[in-house]
Parts: sequence; structure tokens; C-alpha cells
Amino acid sequence: MIFREAGVQDIPQIQNVRHSVKENVLSDPRLVTDDDCADYLMQRGKGWVCESQHEIAGFAIADLAGNNIWALFVKPAFEKQGIGRKLHDMMMDWYFSQTKNKCWLSTSPDTRAALFYLQAGWRPAGIHGKGEIKYEMTHEEWMAARF
Repeated sequence: MIFREAGVQDIPQIQNVRHSVKENVLSDPRLVTDDDCADYLMQRGKGWVCESQHEIAGFAIADLAGNNIWALFVKPAFEKQGIGRKLHDMMMDWYFSQTKNKCWLSTSPDTRAALFYLQAGWRPAGIHGKGEIKYEMTHEEWMAARF
């Protein structure tokens, strides 16, 4: 498995991963366009992918402009191999190397993702959007969780 920075050439496979997930499914796949992905990868923040034999198994994108995690998804066939955690840790290390601003994300309640974020040191901080759980993490909390 190869972990590397994502580029615009990865967007078709990133979209494939995003549309393959079984939890936190997009209500309308047209809501996240290729242009959105390019904006988050090249302007607003940065992304990473995990590649296995030229296939993207998972990806993560941090939104530095919005101080949040825009995406972290792993293809179902590659789950439970530590890919999500490695992508998460790379993303968070980068995020907090760029800013000390608190970071946030949201995900559906009662999902594996919600448990994943709790185990990674994220703190519940209320409700966001249409009933998603909002999580937050400070630089200090990341340093304590990471080391």
C-alpha cells in the first residue's frame, strides 16, 4: 500500500471511493462535484490517498480554509486494514503543522465513523446540519492523542 498526497488526477477514483461507502452515503451524488474536489484539494486544503495496485483504496481531505475535515473514506473492500487511521493521522499532522486553529468535522450518529473519531481523540461538540454529530479537536488534544 502506498500513501501519498492526492492530486486532481485522482478525483475520478476519489469519487468512486466516496460513492462506494455503505455509511454516510450521499443523499445525492451530484452534491459533491469534481470541481468541489479540486477546490478542496488545490485551494482550500490538501488531500491524501492510499493506493493498492494503482487503485485508490481510501482518501482524506482537510479543509484548512474552513478549519474542518472535509472527507475521510475507505472503500468497503479495504476496510479494517488501518488505512483510515493512517490517512487520518497524516491529515491531522499536516493540518496542525499549518495552523493551531481548532478543527471540526461531522458525521452521522451511531456509525462506525462516529466510534472511529471518538477513539482517535475527537470530542463531541453538539449537532451539525441535519442531525449529524459535530466533533472538535484542538492542537493540544491532537498532540495528546497522537503522542
